Amino acid sequence: MAAYDRLPPELRAWLAQAALPWSPRSALRAWRAALRRSGCCKAAAERLNAIEARQLAREGAWPGHP
Repeated sequence: MAAYDRLPPELRAWLAQAALPWSPRSALRAWRAALRRSGCCKAAAERLNAIEARQLAREGAWPGHP
């Protein structure tokens, strides 16, 4: 729980609504990479949404996915 508590507030807010159970380490890694690319928390959250959507589609759990 301590690792989760050390995450940036914006990332913790995103994780609270995430569909998949991200580990704090993998979420932070993806978040930092997205922030480096965009420099914007909103764009970083959108990037994590895209990553999660791809994973859900791979698992066949995304609504509307064939």
